[in-house]
Amino acid sequence: MRSIFTVHAGEFLVGQHIEREFKGKEKKNVWVPTKDTGVDLLITNQGNTKALSLQVKFSKDFLPMMKLAPAVQRELRACSWFTLDRKKIEHSSADLWIFVLAGFAKRSYDHAVIKPAELLKRLNALETGSQKLLQTYIWVTEHRRCWLTRGLSKAEQEGIAKNTFAHPGRDLTAYLNDWSLIQSL
Repeated sequence: MRSIFTVHAGEFLVGQHIEREFKGKEKKNVWVPTKDTGVDLLITNQGNTKALSLQVKFSKDFLPMMKLAPAVQRELRACSWFTLDRKKIEHSSADLWIFVLAGFAKRSYDHAVIKPAELLKRLNALETGSQKLLQTYIWVTEHRRCWLTRGLSKAEQEGIAKNTFAHPGRDLTAYLNDWSLIQSL
C-alpha cells in the first residue's frame, strides 16, 4: 500500500514543539493537511475556533562543512541554507513561514517564525535582480541572534560572531523562536 502523504522532519519537529510548549489552557491542536496546497500544518486553539496556517522549511546544519574561521564557527549555533522560490513566497496562503534551524554541535533546534510578506520584503532588499530562486543562508549565534547572511564579507561574518554586526534588513532576531502569534490563538 502506498502512503497518501508523508510528514517531513521539519513539519514533525514544529508540530512536536507546539504540542510540547502549548499545554493546559494554552493547548493548541496541530493538523496535517492531506494535500499539498502550500500549507504544511494548521494550528488551532483548543476549541478549534481560531486557526493559523504554517509553511515549514527545514535544513540540515551546514556549519561542519563551512569554510569559516574557527573563531566564527565556535560562535554559531546553526548555519542553514534554503533555496526559496520567490513566487511561492509571493503567493503563499500560509499565515507564517517557519524555518527550522538545526544546530549540529549541540543538537539544538531554533525556529525563525515570520510572515511571508515580511520575509519577501527582506529578501527582496538583499537580492539583486529578480531571481526566481533565492539562495538564503540563516545563521543563529550563541548570543541568540539570527541573521540572513548570504553575501556577507569575512569581516561581516566575524562581526556576527563577535556580536558587533548591525544591519536591520538582515537581522531576524525578532523572529527567532517567536511563537507569540500561535500563543495568541
